[in-house]
Amino acid sequence: MLPRFCRGANRVKALSQVLRRSYSLPSKGDAVRIVEVGPRDGLQNEVQAIIPPVKIELIKRLRQAGLKSIEVGSFVSPKWVPQMAGTRDVLMAVKKMEDESGRNDPDVHFPVLTPNMRGLEDALDAGATEVAVFGAASELFSKKNINRSVDESLEGFSKICERALEQRVRVRGYVSCVLGCPYEGYIAPEKVARVTEKLFDMGCYEVSLGDTIGVGTAGSTRLLLSLLRQSFDISKIAVHFHDTYGQALANILVALDEDIRVVDSSIAGLGGCPYADGASGNVATEEVVYMLNGFGVQTGLDLDQLVKAGSFIVQQVGGQMRSKVSAALLAKAKRR
Repeated sequence: MLPRFCRGANRVKALSQVLRRSYSLPSKGDAVRIVEVGPRDGLQNEVQAIIPPVKIELIKRLRQAGLKSIEVGSFVSPKWVPQMAGTRDVLMAVKKMEDESGRNDPDVHFPVLTPNMRGLEDALDAGATEVAVFGAASELFSKKNINRSVDESLEGFSKICERALEQRVRVRGYVSCVLGCPYEGYIAPEKVARVTEKLFDMGCYEVSLGDTIGVGTAGSTRLLLSLLRQSFDISKIAVHFHDTYGQALANILVALDEDIRVVDSSIAGLGGCPYADGASGNVATEEVVYMLNGFGVQTGLDLDQLVKAGSFIVQQVGGQMRSKVSAALLAKAKRR
């Protein structure tokens, strides 16, 4: 799967070779697709209950900002993730909203997480056209998260993918803990590659690599992606960074240099993981767009509208604005 030079005692040498490469930063005219995960990954760890009408309004505002890929929820038992209660209502409402808009944009998708067959059937019944399965590169994280080993989880996801594809529903794959695990610590790239390969073999059109606890650095990100791109079509790989150590934007910049063109982010920097202590929010969508705007990279997104959407949901959850870009632009607007 991975080149022999990256294994065993040669890993340090491999890293040094990778880091010697010069950067080829994104340039004006390049395009990056943003996958907004705020309504699902962003809200799942909030303490205050968020009712479906608030989520629907948030998604409406995100669409007004130009986002076309918005993860709207998870078909998981509210017993385990209370904030995902009402996902069926949210999905059906936003689909109706999109239909009534008359835009008929085939590139607009509202994926939902389906961790098991029950969740998939509920999602199909609600009219889902895209679902997501969430694997892990860490055995201990998988067992803590879904009470199954990595192989057991992949076996279950294979059945979900088969059923979804039979119904002509797209499937997106996620790999958690690609740069570190709260229980195992370091995760070898070989483990990430193995799960990624399995997800593609199941029929996932894209696999998002998640730094679930935000421990990744530019160096570890570079090493992982430079190795994976030798085995996979990099255009089908996305990145998903949490900003626990303030490294998310640096890691995204490295990912762009490795020709990644799909980035997951969460409005206002909301997020965390209920199964990973200390994992803070996702990288803020506003931060990513502000950075990409500085390069002249095309995202199709309206930063001012994103700031308004972020301000709205922060007021609803009663928390602090985690996006520095939004905080700065909101303060600037008040001074006018």
